Amino acid sequence: MRTLTPSLANPTVFESANMTELADRQCIPCRGGVPPLDAEAMRPLLAQVQDWTVVENHHLVKRYRLDDFAQALALVNRIGAVAEEQNHHPDIYLAWGSVEVRIWTHAINGLTENDFVFAAKCDRIFAEMNRSLSQTDAAPG
Repeated sequence: MRTLTPSLANPTVFESANMTELADRQCIPCRGGVPPLDAEAMRPLLAQVQDWTVVENHHLVKRYRLDDFAQALALVNRIGAVAEEQNHHPDIYLAWGSVEVRIWTHAINGLTENDFVFAAKCDRIFAEMNRSLSQTDAAPG
């Protein structure tokens, strides 16, 4: 089990090949009529995203730690833009230095593969933001 806590204070961010593969996929609209994934079907998908938790076999949740409110707001805006692009809309909670993301497929009130794809996209957004901020911090001033 990977235990790296996502944090902009620590610029070392894990990005596995599996996460990259999921993050490269597109969310496919779910119209309902399909059953939610069961725990067995979730296991290999959960192994491909980092530090996400499945809650009651219903939704994914992850909290990102950031250095301040402005960074947290920037992350919310970036995730929101991808949510619109993918037509897959998570619940996002913003607080000073913290963003919590909850994902599930509303049409079936449970989890589908799309939710894990979107989780990987969130992690990619965070990793890219983290790298960008690290490069800014390292630039001569």
